[in-house]
Amino acid sequence: MLARISGTLRGITAERMLIDVGPITVDALVPACDLAALESQIGHPVERHTLLVLEGSSVGSSMTPRLLAFASEADRAFFELFTTVKNIGHRKAMRALTRPVSEVAAAIAAHDTATLTALPGIGKRAAETIIAELDGKVDGFCLDLSIDGTAATPAASALLEDTIAMLVALGEQPATARTMVDRARAQHPDADTPETLLAAVYAMREPAT
Repeated sequence: MLARISGTLRGITAERMLIDVGPITVDALVPACDLAALESQIGHPVERHTLLVLEGSSVGSSMTPRLLAFASEADRAFFELFTTVKNIGHRKAMRALTRPVSEVAAAIAAHDTATLTALPGIGKRAAETIIAELDGKVDGFCLDLSIDGTAATPAASALLEDTIAMLVALGEQPATARTMVDRARAQHPDADTPETLLAAVYAMREPAT
């Protein structure tokens, strides 16, 4: 599977990005909440975590491959979970995610139908279905990724999200994982990849010799 792409952002439209990867220009759908941040990155290097899906409307119809691009592994993981809900397809989910994943996840965890119905294409019945099917499954996505009370940059948020997601996958509770990452980040501000930050987390857990 095509899991990640890096290149120069050529441009964006109402729902997709064009990214130059070597001699190839890749067309990818992006969540609605990412579009504003991408505008300031046109002409600059970007990295996106991707998901390749096949679109088709009925049995026997041709299937069209479509690349979906996300700011972090955690955003991609939430999207995959979100689209397990009945009648929430890939296109509908991409258009509905006009708010950050952490806010949507928090609304699901809080059974906040008002916030969910404010998302494009999500009515009251859909909101109730989302809550019923994802209740108890989104806690790891609800974390506030601000740094010292200030909103993190997209790159910093992606770094924190991905490292926390890795720790949760390794068995840590989301809140514990956030605390561990905060401490490691404070002591190792030069850590600029999830792998180096994760290594810093585990280095801090090792007993002194």
